Amino acid sequence: MFLSVFEMFKVGVGPSSSHTMGPMVAAARFLDHLRRQPFSVAGVRASLHGSLAFTGVGHATDRAVILGLAGFRPDDYDAEKAEAELARINEEGTVDPEGLPRLAFRPAEHLVFDRGPALPGHANGLILQGLDAEGDVVTEVTYYSVGGGFVLTADELAAGKGTDDGPPVPYPFKSAAEMLQMAAASGLTIAGMKRANELSRRPAADLDQGMKRIWEVMNDCIDRGLAAEGTLPGGLKVRRRARGIRDALIAERGTNLAAPHTINDWMSAYAMAVNEENAAGGQVVTAPTNGAAGVMPAVIRYWLDNVPGAAPSRVPEFLLTAAAIGGLIKFNASISGAECGCQAEVGSASAMAAAGLCAVLGGTPAQVENAAEIALEHHLGMTCDPVRGLVQVPCIERNGLGAIKAVSAASLSLRGDGTHLVPLDAAIETMRQTGADMSEKYKETSLGGLAVNVPNC
Repeated sequence: MFLSVFEMFKVGVGPSSSHTMGPMVAAARFLDHLRRQPFSVAGVRASLHGSLAFTGVGHATDRAVILGLAGFRPDDYDAEKAEAELARINEEGTVDPEGLPRLAFRPAEHLVFDRGPALPGHANGLILQGLDAEGDVVTEVTYYSVGGGFVLTADELAAGKGTDDGPPVPYPFKSAAEMLQMAAASGLTIAGMKRANELSRRPAADLDQGMKRIWEVMNDCIDRGLAAEGTLPGGLKVRRRARGIRDALIAERGTNLAAPHTINDWMSAYAMAVNEENAAGGQVVTAPTNGAAGVMPAVIRYWLDNVPGAAPSRVPEFLLTAAAIGGLIKFNASISGAECGCQAEVGSASAMAAAGLCAVLGGTPAQVENAAEIALEHHLGMTCDPVRGLVQVPCIERNGLGAIKAVSAASLSLRGDGTHLVPLDAAIETMRQTGADMSEKYKETSLGGLAVNVPNC
């Protein structure tokens, strides 16, 4: 099993990897499908199903599909151009993607939120259709946004595609048990094995430059969030808080009034800064999703700013270790809130961050596995119940607490020798089973939990 660090950590746009990035990617893939057809189409139509229908407006899914059909992609998204194109599309009722004729697309008519039963493959489904001049369907593809910006067609999902279809890698571990066995046999760290796998697919210079960019985008997102003020979009009137928390913490320096636990407030400020940027539609890195994008950057920033011996040159070791753990969770369970609740998003992010921190603090592979298990175990059962379908409440604060748990998990694991009762594989399987048993109203539909018990207008 191989899932690249660049698949786990994708540069994209907020507010959601599964509800914004994924649908935009699906629409772009559909354009490629249309370009390959021997016939031409005159228009396009889209229908959103399951969680994409129930929380799509709050997650900007409608905007994402429209812009995807216009040729926009998450990795090079230009907000100013996007706003101008949205205005034109709404006025003229057409999209004009490169390499295709201008296509009829009137959002009010051709973008449907189907709140009936979800499609069979996944909670996040969308159907894209090509139409002839008379408005009849001439081609149709079903896509599933399966979390973290990953997109599969119905045929790909049925065929089991989605993890890796490339050549063999040196260390193809599919479980944490296999990972530890291979580490013991090879004498390599988890990051060392993950790096060897990556180098079997790409040159070292590309790998290193790519990971450098991942951290730069993460860190820049923290800084933008810490500098920004105002109210987040969407109607809840949620006020940005990261800057205020940061300013208060700075003001307390040197006064002998700050308690030791205020380090947790710094981590929360970093994480909240990222997720406030995400909620505002800014550029973030999936880690492993947009909704959980603040956990990893907050823990890395905490480590760099506060831990003796920390150095930016070791951030790749952190990222590679975290990606290895994230790959195991995605392969054996899910990173999708619409599939398994927030345990699959913030829980996975916390496990990944705990593993990465443990590794750069000198943890053995067994201690790294233990750190990931502790963090994931103590997110089990967490629901995804965003108020008004917005990635704001409880999502923003939840990232701060996920970061704090990650640091605690890494610290606890380093106090032991890696021996522990519950294997990471068991925690991952428990998360999968819990997600399967969880009521649909607690899986990113905004039909239960805080979403119905908090006034949202």
